[in-house]
Amino acid sequence: MTGETLFNQYPIASHIWDEMMSAEGIRQQYFSIYDTGRQLHLNDLLQKHKLASELFMSQGITFTVYSENEGIERIFPFDIIPRIITGAEWDHIEKGIKQRLTALNLFLKDIYNEQQIVKDGIIPADLIASCPHFTREVFGIQVPFDIYVHIAGIDLIRGDDGTFYILEDNLRTPSGVSYMLENREVTKRIFPNLLGESNVRMINNYPLLLHDNLVSYAPKQIANPTVVLLTPGMYNSAYFEHTFLARQMGVQLVEGRDLLVNDHKVYMKTTAGLRQVDVIYRRIDDEFLDPLVFRPDSALGVPGLISAYRKGNVAIVNALGNGVADDKAVYAYVPAMIKYYLNEEIILPNIPTYHMNNDEERNYVFENMHKMVVKETNQSGGYGMVMGNSASDEQLKKAKENILANPRNFIAQPIIQLSTVPCLIDGKLQPRHVDLRPYALCGPNGINIVPGGLTRVALREGSLVVNSSQGGGSKDTWVVD
Repeated sequence: MTGETLFNQYPIASHIWDEMMSAEGIRQQYFSIYDTGRQLHLNDLLQKHKLASELFMSQGITFTVYSENEGIERIFPFDIIPRIITGAEWDHIEKGIKQRLTALNLFLKDIYNEQQIVKDGIIPADLIASCPHFTREVFGIQVPFDIYVHIAGIDLIRGDDGTFYILEDNLRTPSGVSYMLENREVTKRIFPNLLGESNVRMINNYPLLLHDNLVSYAPKQIANPTVVLLTPGMYNSAYFEHTFLARQMGVQLVEGRDLLVNDHKVYMKTTAGLRQVDVIYRRIDDEFLDPLVFRPDSALGVPGLISAYRKGNVAIVNALGNGVADDKAVYAYVPAMIKYYLNEEIILPNIPTYHMNNDEERNYVFENMHKMVVKETNQSGGYGMVMGNSASDEQLKKAKENILANPRNFIAQPIIQLSTVPCLIDGKLQPRHVDLRPYALCGPNGINIVPGGLTRVALREGSLVVNSSQGGGSKDTWVVD
């Protein structure tokens, strides 16, 4: 089969926005991919797909799925047909994310200090008080430049009319940026000339931007502050990413046992003796960071770390307590935050969100469960999620019971048909649903967002769940001018 036949046989559904194909034909941003693909034979494309898998395997680009108490390491599935976004679309996305993060940073500063947004009745006090990630232990700590979210992964989806919506905010330890960077490197190998010919914006400066961002938060304005990346260790699902980023930035990858606190200062153990640490890019959850303050059974953290943090002797990236701002129940209030703090209308809209501790909203959801996705407010990775349109009667009954037992722990949203992109599956181009996670770096001089992000693909036909832990894969994301 020729590549031209492959593209011409690509099916699209009238009620779903397809990123490559409209009712009028191929979208302009996909012309270069179409021209390249139609000149190739199917066997050539399959060979490139095989090469991509081999490159991922040889470089150990993996993630871990935890199932039935067993950690299974897998190669991250990669599809060779890129997801393409126009420069104008990207500029709109970038503007919307910057607006959102500006407001979320102001919210975090407020909620851990004056709590004016609560006093003014914009957000209910009990919503904040009942959030499991509202961290009272860091109340009143002054963080450098009043920035709490230094690194964010903001998930977007595209609805059936082409509108981009914010799906959720990841403001604690967002992962996946290494896959974004490796996807681009693999694309360079399998389509060596295409990126330049297509005027694709570059993303390879992300590690440099991240390093500069981390350095800017050093408590002491010294020439070469010591920055470390703190990992839970090799059994963590994102350990590949931890090692990748540390290597790319040229900083030490450390575990909790490599650090100690003395006189409210953090030191790294080295063969030349102790060396003071100025900035910690932590990939460990709050509750494991300091056994003297949080979980006393944590072997991952550093005893005394919070005392050094409170004294201002070390910067921790991201700040502690950010989970209150990416709680899925708090998500519904972000448009109100933007209006309250910035006096602006939201640029990238939220998905309508129903709180299950509101009787009227809960009753509406129960009557329309088959049209809803139910989510636990503090779960991630696609866990704790019920898709009403594909759940059995027994699953829906169980979901209702769980909601009634703990309504604060759940929200519901209408199911939105995510946009589709072409994927090379079983020798055919087939549409699969996708989302997009751009990565933003907030620093004292503003917000940097590398153009693109991680496109995650629901590889199972008809599935709307893109998470790698639930069988999803990824694509290279191009922003083209």
